[in-house]
Amino acid sequence: MQYLPIFTKLDDKPVLVIGGGEVALRKSQAFLKARAKVTVIAPEFCAELEALAKQQKLTLQRAYFQPEQVLGYMLIIAATDNDTVNTQVFEAAEQHNIFVNVVDDQPKCRFIFPSIVDRDPITIAISSAGTAPVLARRLREKLETLIPQHIGALAKLVGSFRKQVKQRFTSFDDRRQFWERVFDSNVVSTVQKGNIEQASDELTTMLDDNLPPQGEVYVVGAGPGDPELLTLKALQLMQQADVVVYDYLVSDEIMELVRRDAELICVGKRAGDHSVPQERTNELLVELAQQGKKVCRIKGGDPFIYGRGGEEVQVLASHGVSYQIVPGITAAAGCSAYAGIPLTHRDHAQAIQFVTGHCKKDGQELDWPSLAKPNQTLAIYMGVIKSPHIQSQLLAHGRSATTPVAIVENGTRKDQRVITGQLAQLSELIETHAIQSPALLIIGEVASLHQQLAWFGKTTQTSSFAQPLTDVA
Repeated sequence: MQYLPIFTKLDDKPVLVIGGGEVALRKSQAFLKARAKVTVIAPEFCAELEALAKQQKLTLQRAYFQPEQVLGYMLIIAATDNDTVNTQVFEAAEQHNIFVNVVDDQPKCRFIFPSIVDRDPITIAISSAGTAPVLARRLREKLETLIPQHIGALAKLVGSFRKQVKQRFTSFDDRRQFWERVFDSNVVSTVQKGNIEQASDELTTMLDDNLPPQGEVYVVGAGPGDPELLTLKALQLMQQADVVVYDYLVSDEIMELVRRDAELICVGKRAGDHSVPQERTNELLVELAQQGKKVCRIKGGDPFIYGRGGEEVQVLASHGVSYQIVPGITAAAGCSAYAGIPLTHRDHAQAIQFVTGHCKKDGQELDWPSLAKPNQTLAIYMGVIKSPHIQSQLLAHGRSATTPVAIVENGTRKDQRVITGQLAQLSELIETHAIQSPALLIIGEVASLHQQLAWFGKTTQTSSFAQPLTDVA
């Protein structure tokens, strides 16, 4: 370990910055954020430092550096573009055993500035010991996506209860177990929703009654498959869940991101194979929540767009189960974007309709005259099996046989395929290319833009353009 990581309390403590440019400004701002008493010495100063001095946030001394100027300071930064001056600052600080940092000169640093994830009072520091600051910054960016914004508010709340908890539980083990229950309780999600007063009441109740943890269900949209399309909130709740209830549309890469020790329950459905009836899934979510568990009901795409999320939430609400809903990128948006197909376009489509090819038994027939109108886009979910019927009905109700179509299989995933052609060939294309679910059908003039706009950075795509057909409409 090249540097001992410590956190220094600098409230009203004297720190010195040598230099008057941008780097000196950044270091001064970091010290000010820690409430330090900042002095900056340089012959000239940038406008931003001058402004801070006018606001009486720091002190400027217009002078050239002299070794005796280091006396009386806890920390010193050398941030000039003159190596000779920087060396003089370092040697003067060393002589008086003062912590010093010479910017971009790691051998002359007795302390370093780490990359920081700030969720005050929670602070996470990442350092490469000055050898790879850009890498440290990128690691910080990764952590920023994993650490929820509400964690600071949660830390402040539980910190205000430490004395009461210590009085209530004299044993260290008892206190630890109590806090474990708190962090597994609804207090966390209540803080996440911004209801600090309610969270304080819930924590007080737990302290007085020592109640068992209450269950909750997170209805989460996982998007069409690419894990980088997950929302931050989805990822955070996946990491909190005791149980993850998932379906076949959730990609393996996304399932790798759930909490490692969570119980996994598959309730997947495929065409013709409903291994777990929807009614049983609804009951299961209620049962798990009533056992006091945090349940992540994760669904491909968006839970409220052909995901039966609405049905599940209705059942949860009727049983008084607490729940959160996290939207996801729906297949139509994700798959079309990765295929280079805009769903709307001023020259080709002024409207879009989302349609499911898999309706409830004895359900109402689709409005085919409306769906067959030109200059609009149809995004058809679960339409592979019903493609012959979809094709025939659209043609019968006036949609042109030469209307461009695109079939996006495994959209946004590494094995994505895009097959293009014309409406009169739709079912033939699906059979010829052995298209398997999950697949999205895009019907409309915008599908012709795939060849022009498709990008190849993340997915493998193939196209099949048949010979032009005579318009029989």
